[in-house]
Amino acid sequence: MASREFLKTLGYARLGDVSAQQKLAVAYLNGDFKTPIQPSNALIWLEKSYITLINQSRDSQSASASQISELQSIIAKVPLSACFNSPAFAFGWDSFLQLAAEDGVTQFSESVRDAARWQLIHLLIDPVNQLTQLELPKWLKKRHGLGLNPQFANYELSDFKKLASQYLPVLAESQSDFAPKAKELLIKLQPKNEALSSLWNAWHKHNNEDALIQAAELGLTVAKLTLGLRLAQLDEVGSPEKKRKQKSNASLKKAAYWLELAAKDGDRDAWFALGEIYRKPQFSGYNATESDRCFDRAADLGHAQAQFRKGANLWRKREKLEEQVRGLQASYWVWQAHQQGVPEATELLGKILENTASSGQNDWHDFAMYSDKALSHAEHKLDDEWVLMCHRLIIANHFNLSKAELLLCEVSQLQHEHCVVVDIRFELPKILPRLIQINTTQQRRSLLAAGKAFAGVDAEREGNLRQRRYRFDRVTEWLHSTFAKAADGKVA
Repeated sequence: MASREFLKTLGYARLGDVSAQQKLAVAYLNGDFKTPIQPSNALIWLEKSYITLINQSRDSQSASASQISELQSIIAKVPLSACFNSPAFAFGWDSFLQLAAEDGVTQFSESVRDAARWQLIHLLIDPVNQLTQLELPKWLKKRHGLGLNPQFANYELSDFKKLASQYLPVLAESQSDFAPKAKELLIKLQPKNEALSSLWNAWHKHNNEDALIQAAELGLTVAKLTLGLRLAQLDEVGSPEKKRKQKSNASLKKAAYWLELAAKDGDRDAWFALGEIYRKPQFSGYNATESDRCFDRAADLGHAQAQFRKGANLWRKREKLEEQVRGLQASYWVWQAHQQGVPEATELLGKILENTASSGQNDWHDFAMYSDKALSHAEHKLDDEWVLMCHRLIIANHFNLSKAELLLCEVSQLQHEHCVVVDIRFELPKILPRLIQINTTQQRRSLLAAGKAFAGVDAEREGNLRQRRYRFDRVTEWLHSTFAKAADGKVA
């Protein structure tokens, strides 16, 4: 069910309010007001906002530059490839072409331009959108003569793909937030011509090192990585004596050179290997700070060991970090590594997060079952406050909360991606926050249902602690008298 704030915004948007139309578009992009993420709907409202601004200009109420800039910044965030069948796709297509073609004088407009270029690149040349790319020629044919941007009126799909291909390397070398994605796509689109394929096969099948070096020099990312790992002896298991002889400073310098080239291409294994090299005492470029930076970059790109390393490092330094809830950052990265099957991460995660999946029947088990029945059956017409208390009981059962935590926790802010954060220090400063792992599908479902129930509910609506205790007593008494006695009657 839509929230009141969403319906209010929708009403103003339908009346032609520009800010409401843009706010509604952002809600469809980000899921605000618990709205389903629907980029197509977002684009429709952005088109309406654009038309409203144009009409205001015609009526001598000229739209300000800031309004236009704000609209452009929102448009640039729309995933264009997800809107192909939208009625507003033509508007998005023309808008992105225009934004991508602009030079961008200010930093703000440069970010909008880069975002627009990435969306066009993703739509036109990313293999992920191959099916949409097959449909685009038909759509372009229909558009000819129907208000297509004059600058691109004679363009065919091949021309647009060529334009996107020109944007891609520029974006990859920029300081834009989209640079890592652009580098990854460059790797994906890296030409696999016969020369590179034959060189790589010569190395792979016949262990021809000259072919490996030549392939690396020609720009093959996997060859750069392999060569760097071999020079650093990070891919071979030998005796300690052999490693001490071969891991000279000269070899490590050459290894770092090739690994840096592979890392610039976005290879996470290269970043991790660089982190190890910068930690080696025999390396003249020894730099612990740079090593940590490389490990962090590898972790960001999804390297399991780097994620564990980053999480373990954050956990060791938790006393010195300025965190609202101590250990939350560490738990996230260790959990990521745990998800990829790192045994050490699973062990450390058990120390950071509490596990309540197999806690057995706690104090709230019966009341949680009764609450679930009360919420599931329409004949029990509960007040809104009673509904919220029933959800609190269900959550308390799943995560074994104390009575104080049950009554005071902010339910809408409990769930993080990997865990539940129970923090009631705003009312009881001496009670430390708890980090509890989310293990089961049932736990996630209960959090989702409770989040929907508490969406847009102010803390004042539930009252203070005394009022919540009173309501808790009334609800639990009613649940027991309604369901426990009924169950006893059936048994009898």
